[in-house]
Amino acid sequence: MKRFSARHQLSTLSELNVTPLLDLAFVLLIIFMITTPLMETSSKLVLPTNKGAEGAAEPSQVETISIDKDALVTIDKTPVQITAVKEAITALKASRPTLAVQIRAHKDLSVQKLVDVMDAIKQAGITKIGIVSTVPEGQ
Repeated sequence: MKRFSARHQLSTLSELNVTPLLDLAFVLLIIFMITTPLMETSSKLVLPTNKGAEGAAEPSQVETISIDKDALVTIDKTPVQITAVKEAITALKASRPTLAVQIRAHKDLSVQKLVDVMDAIKQAGITKIGIVSTVPEGQ
């Protein structure tokens, strides 16, 4: 029979087991691969605030200009040719010096037509111009 000596049982293992270390490294790699794209797209923004629009136009001084998809311009529900917009706005500005204009354009309107109307308004001396960009669905 073979005898077991106590000396062999107390000997230390000189090799390091790297399997748990590799498991940990791969788990951390997977965690970082998953969370990194989330960190790139989520940024905390602090948006600027204002104290209100200083010099905003009075609602009674705002004139609405509508442009339909056929480039028919209407000022206060009165049809006007694009070439006559400048004269019509100049006449309105003479009666109301603090006149402001908002433009409502059809979504299928050519951008060039919108720019032409805006240029005519600017040439008439109007400095407060706004564009109504969206309306609630169903209107």
